[in-house]
Amino acid sequence: MPVQLDWHKAHTHTPPLPAALICSPLNRPAAGHLSPKSHKQYAADRPSRSVNELLANLRRTSISPSTTLQSALPVAAPSVPPAIREILQIPDTPAPAPRRLARQRFDGNGRRLPAGPPPPRSWVARNSSDAAHEASSMSQSRLRSRGLEDTCLPGTYLPDRGSLIDIVLQKLAYEWAFHRVYNQYHLYFVPNHLKAALIRYVGIASEAGLSLSDLKLILLPPPDTFDETELNSLTASNPEVNYLDLSGSACRSIKLKEISDLLFPAREDQPTIELQESWDASESIPSPPRTLLPNLTHLSLALHPGHASSASWKQLLSLSPKLTTLTHLSLAYWPEPCLTPRSRLATVSSPQGRYAYGGTNLYSHSLDHDWSEALLVLRMLSKNLYALEFLDLTGCCPWFPALMAETGHDFVNWADHWGKITELRLYTGWTPGPDAMPSERLRYREGVQTAKDVERHIRTMRAGKGRFIVVERDSLDDI
Repeated sequence: MPVQLDWHKAHTHTPPLPAALICSPLNRPAAGHLSPKSHKQYAADRPSRSVNELLANLRRTSISPSTTLQSALPVAAPSVPPAIREILQIPDTPAPAPRRLARQRFDGNGRRLPAGPPPPRSWVARNSSDAAHEASSMSQSRLRSRGLEDTCLPGTYLPDRGSLIDIVLQKLAYEWAFHRVYNQYHLYFVPNHLKAALIRYVGIASEAGLSLSDLKLILLPPPDTFDETELNSLTASNPEVNYLDLSGSACRSIKLKEISDLLFPAREDQPTIELQESWDASESIPSPPRTLLPNLTHLSLALHPGHASSASWKQLLSLSPKLTTLTHLSLAYWPEPCLTPRSRLATVSSPQGRYAYGGTNLYSHSLDHDWSEALLVLRMLSKNLYALEFLDLTGCCPWFPALMAETGHDFVNWADHWGKITELRLYTGWTPGPDAMPSERLRYREGVQTAKDVERHIRTMRAGKGRFIVVERDSLDDI
């Protein structure tokens, strides 16, 4: 008789044992009391766990649940076609967060910096200082610049080197940013014979140079200090100042047009005057504007050698007609005479071809030997400054040939317009060092030889009829 199984009893679950019985160590066989057969069977039933799994388990158990939830990454939901999404009414998947734009870093000149963190400041500072020191030492070993220390005009007062006044003026110049603010009401009362020296010291020693406001602080009385009657009497002190030295500041921190407006103020527009009933009625006639320095005879417009490109011959030509009393002038380190220096590379197109925009192009002096525009500027300047007795052209070696060139009717008339000049300074402005290249030594020799030719040309033009001229120039024995 076949045995019938009771499917109901077979599929019924046995009641679970109490947890205390299962977890109690008393109910577990000790490892030492297991037989070898049972020990092998127990080790085979346990799953093998690697070291990484054990470390991961320790990390999960050591982190709190709240931290785990916060640091859990969002799980990307599976994508569903749009048609099925509408049928199942599944909400749209949110758009991914926009990618953070990479921040582009730029330096002070607008150039894009390479990717990655910036280099440490110590690296940059050390490299720049070492490079600057190496470049300066190399340039000094090759070329020795004279600078602005030797551009003082003869016949002027400057304190002796190392004297107390010299030390005090140098201290004022080095700390000019402080004194121009805290002593602005006292600078006008500096003795008149020291004002020119103070202006020169500030222009050379100060980093920013002398500005128009600084010049006003020294030459003009402070406002609301004197009455109108006292101001009229104080103007008599300005004639004592006959020397204005703007070396290092001209065309850099102060423009020639600003100097012209300060020294020679324009007449203010007078209101329209109604007609008088009688022709003999008294009428007030406005007096001409009073010049600030009526007895100005010495003017130094020496440029800083590093800012020679900022010079403007146009502004100098507009200022020169007003300097009728000028006898000593310094144009040290001025560039080649040109009315449009920024258009040397500019050209104008025409049906016949392309022509230079200005009177001087890049190759006018070196290849074409064309000094027509330079001669035009110098001829106009010599007509305006006909009373000159001393002219300083230190550092103007590139356009020494223009002093003796002739182009048609344009030339520098040393016998008529500048016939009163008795002293001409034609230093090259630099001296080749011990490590100078042969090309630099050759250029220096050519500059010295050109200065000799200019001296010979002037004496030949005067032919013993005019004043004797002395040309100060370098010697070939210096190299």
